[in-house]
Amino acid sequence: MTTYLRRILPLVGWVALAFSASITAVFVSTEGWYAALNKPTWNPPPWLFGPVWSTLYVAMGVSAWLVWRQGGWSQQRHRLTLFLVQWALNALWTPLFFGLHQIGLALADIIVLWLAIVATIASFARVSQVAAALLVPYLAWVSFATFLTFTIWRLN
Repeated sequence: MTTYLRRILPLVGWVALAFSASITAVFVSTEGWYAALNKPTWNPPPWLFGPVWSTLYVAMGVSAWLVWRQGGWSQQRHRLTLFLVQWALNALWTPLFFGLHQIGLALADIIVLWLAIVATIASFARVSQVAAALLVPYLAWVSFATFLTFTIWRLN
């Protein structure tokens, strides 16, 4: 395998892993129940979520890849495990909120997700400032989503 492929294939893998958190959305519908919920006037339009999450998933994958490149699993096990924890919490939010209609559980999940992202950023910063910086927009979006989830929970 060429050096180029040895560098690119893991990058593609990390980005694919990040995107795979969105697979849970395939099993739920945002129609019906969600449309009937009371939402704040500042609730984002549906068309915004695809571009935002696509950008965030690419940044997440590149971020993890940058850390992984600094010694792989053997040297970055703790940091990459934090990444996987926040990834799993991210993947869990959609079925909790849209699938099970459990706004309170989704709120608890997203609060823990926010904490896990902060921990991941802090951990990644010790290895790569770029990797940490790539996660900052994700943290900002999840901060907004946490407030939105809280607001929807309160309104309903």
